[in-house]
Amino acid sequence: MRAAADPRDRGARRWGSLALSALLAAALLWWHKPISEAIWPDTRIQQLQSDAARALQAGELSRPDGRGARELYEAALALDPDRGDTREGLLQVGEAALARAEAQIEAGRLDDARASLQLARELAMPRAAIDGIAARLELTRDSAVDVERLVRRADAARAAGRLDGDDDAALPLYQKALALRPNDVGALEGREDALSDLLQRASQAGEAGDLLAAATMVERASELDPGHIDLPRVVSLLAGRVDQRLQKADADLRRARLERALEGYDMVAAIQPGNEAAARGRLRVANAHAALSQRHAADFRIREAQQELGAAAAIAPDAPAVIEANEHLAQTRLLQARLESGLPPVQRKKRVRELLEAAAAAETRGDLLSPPGDSAYDKLRTARAIAADDPDVIAMTRRLRPAAHACFVTALRRNQLATAGGCLDAYAVLEGEENSVQASRRQLALRWIAVGDERVGAGDLQMARRALGMARSLDPSAEGLEAFSRRLERASLPPR
Repeated sequence: MRAAADPRDRGARRWGSLALSALLAAALLWWHKPISEAIWPDTRIQQLQSDAARALQAGELSRPDGRGARELYEAALALDPDRGDTREGLLQVGEAALARAEAQIEAGRLDDARASLQLARELAMPRAAIDGIAARLELTRDSAVDVERLVRRADAARAAGRLDGDDDAALPLYQKALALRPNDVGALEGREDALSDLLQRASQAGEAGDLLAAATMVERASELDPGHIDLPRVVSLLAGRVDQRLQKADADLRRARLERALEGYDMVAAIQPGNEAAARGRLRVANAHAALSQRHAADFRIREAQQELGAAAAIAPDAPAVIEANEHLAQTRLLQARLESGLPPVQRKKRVRELLEAAAAAETRGDLLSPPGDSAYDKLRTARAIAADDPDVIAMTRRLRPAAHACFVTALRRNQLATAGGCLDAYAVLEGEENSVQASRRQLALRWIAVGDERVGAGDLQMARRALGMARSLDPSAEGLEAFSRRLERASLPPR
């Protein structure tokens, strides 16, 4: 009986083993966690944290497939809710979401910023930080509407050819849009196209000879976008046209076309304020006018001489040639007045009345000491040369005396030494050689010595010699005059 039962028992045991194996397999299929997780749970948590940290480092804050930093940290936290380092990781994800939202707002990616802000909310970041960014997001959203409106208006203005010049032109509108959103692609591209159009106009203006307009447009383009691709080409073209204009001004000067030459030099100086050739050209024009003034004065053509002197003084009032021409014209007037003093008494008195009336009219206009020849002082000086004892001449002399002194003080304060010298000459004539005049001469002489000393140091010996002559004529015993003279003499010696 026992032997017969053994095969059945073995079969039963075999079926039981198979059933147990099937049950275990089903349990394993149902339970997804690896056995290693049940045996070593910390290993799984550490792996999740490591993966989360890498995702955070890569900027993958959240992913639909569960491989974002947020999802990985939350999975680790589900295994062990008490781990502080996992919560710290989630906090870092939230902070990164806030920072990303701010950057996206700055870049104008408002929908992305809204998603990042929502992630920060879900991670329970501080309410104050979230509200601040949310407010900025709404403000930016409103400004985005304004930016789009401005760009549309700017595009329309550019299409109509209104590039610049008023608030409704293309470039100012693009600038307003960029002030609201600095990285707006539409505004940046539109401004670049508008600047290309503007520089094209600058090229055309330069070709047509309108250099000031061309320079203004180039300056505007450089102000808005110094790196614009078309700018170097147009700047080079303008520089070539400026050189040509300078050469034309030189040619006009050689042909004695002084007004046209000055116009050319002034245009170059307006475009390139530091252009030395233009500055030298302007001085040469002033010298040419001064030479003409002296020639007219030598022929007693006082009005023509005065006109040429006025033109010279308007360009370079402190130029040596202009000062010399002024002195020459003054001497010519005095000589003419002395000739007129020999007129019969009735004619002489009439001439004095005319001069005093002209002086009073100049005084009313405010032309007390300038322009040369038409100033109240020049008219009075001529009247004094004819009839110094006339009561009306004496009265006007007293009236103009304070103005002459004030002119000297103002010019000296501004370091306009040539002008100060002219005012001092007038003051000396009106005041006489009193102590105040002598003190003023000494003061002006010291200024000329200082200027001359500085010119020696700069190597400008011609100007230094002129300064020495001016100082010596004002006060031969001025302090430092002889020392300055010796220094100038040493500087004038040829190098050994």
